[in-house]
Amino acid sequence: MPIFDLKLPNAILRALRLPENNLRREQLRVLKKLLKKARFTSFGQQYRFDEILLSKHPGKKFQEIVPTFNYNKIYNEWWHKTIEGQSDICWPGKIKYYALSSGTSESASKYIPITNDLLRGNKMVMIKQLLSLSKYENIPYASIGKGWLTLGGSTELQKGPGYFAGDLSGITAKKAPFWFQPFYKPGKKIAKQKDWNKKIAEIVDKAPQWDIGFLIGVPAWIQMCVEQIIERYKLNNIHELWPNLAFFVHGGVSFEPYKKGFEKMLGKPITYIETYLASEGFIAYQDRQHAKGMRLVTNEHIFHEFVPFDDKNFTADGDMIENPEALMLHEVEEGKDYALLISTTAGTWRYLIGDTVRFVDKERSEIIITGRTKHFLSLVGEHLSVDNMNKAVQMASDKFNISIPEFTVAGVPSGNFFGHHWFVACNDNVDVNSLCNFIDDCLNELNDDYAVERKSALREIKLTVLKEDAFLNFMLSKGKIGGQHKFPRVLKGSMLQDWYLFLEKNN
Repeated sequence: MPIFDLKLPNAILRALRLPENNLRREQLRVLKKLLKKARFTSFGQQYRFDEILLSKHPGKKFQEIVPTFNYNKIYNEWWHKTIEGQSDICWPGKIKYYALSSGTSESASKYIPITNDLLRGNKMVMIKQLLSLSKYENIPYASIGKGWLTLGGSTELQKGPGYFAGDLSGITAKKAPFWFQPFYKPGKKIAKQKDWNKKIAEIVDKAPQWDIGFLIGVPAWIQMCVEQIIERYKLNNIHELWPNLAFFVHGGVSFEPYKKGFEKMLGKPITYIETYLASEGFIAYQDRQHAKGMRLVTNEHIFHEFVPFDDKNFTADGDMIENPEALMLHEVEEGKDYALLISTTAGTWRYLIGDTVRFVDKERSEIIITGRTKHFLSLVGEHLSVDNMNKAVQMASDKFNISIPEFTVAGVPSGNFFGHHWFVACNDNVDVNSLCNFIDDCLNELNDDYAVERKSALREIKLTVLKEDAFLNFMLSKGKIGGQHKFPRVLKGSMLQDWYLFLEKNN
């Protein structure tokens, strides 16, 4: 009998505020809840939250009065005060926890405030996602009560003057309920390990002692860990060791480039569940089988706004302009890319999270992540998105029957014109020229702007095939191993120079 019974009474489901149909009403209700809670803070007083609450159109009034923020702006004007120990700045009370986040390109750590209200909201979303499994077909419910192997950053938190800072997984683990501890793997001791290689080695050592039902983490790190377990115990596949493994919960990057390589490790099909859990909050999750996208969390602890990702609202470097056009959920259109602004129960107000999303089903408020505002290539107007790149790589993997678990692209000069230089990880045998030409052909089909520029200023497409270890070792050299760290799909500036130096040194 499964430990978790997913068929809960309707009254409990209503108490959990499971999604309704009127998304506009849900989002306005969330906004009002946020404004009421924070109206006596310094931020709430300066930006007249009481006046917004009294307005007939609080959503529009909120956008009219409160400016948009990126990290540097909100930190310099507001969040630095909370780190200095001041209370009631952007959210009631004193901030005791900060998630350290550096994204995929910046070197300096960002201090993202984490409150009990945010963690409570995240926990409610996790429960909703778990309950959504009751709608899936042909899944082994008994596996839900087995071990949940979570591969994240170190759960050891740094102690600051009056606060703790560290990986979000560490803060979440510290706040996890006691009843979850028996299911949580690799356990508190291993999870605290800061040395990534030692952590993986300890997990590999302990693997035969566990009965794992869930794998949770970024695909590249999970795949690397599972491959080491298979190699260590001379297995044909991971199901020989963990027969109850039935679920892989992943997020942060598109899973498609990893899928072929991942499935080589399995002895039977498993259920893939996509999530969008950022340091700033649990933003979206896959709530139905075979869904095209993830359902936005619209009725819990986050108010969403959407800035059209175009030349009117963003500079050529991906920086948002001062007063961008910002739409609410009911105003968006399917098939268009938007940069995401969020306001949350941690005092994050109209905050540019840095991701771009696209609605694939507006009625269900389902989105896919299409990239980052800083991670796109448009040297000459080709407007190449990470979503375009992911699809081209997936098509190439299928065409040549190869696994490409990692890749990145750089814009480079080509005589008096420009070019793209692709670096792909592939341990399979493949003809480099054929792969390069096929990816180029796919992008011509996927992106009209790219096709036009390939006939003019975008003259050369180069491709270099590397072993997967090259990507992992580069991340290790940058101190970005495990947890939520992902290899950037587009390399620019100092990161690109470091990449070239790394390849030169290690060739």
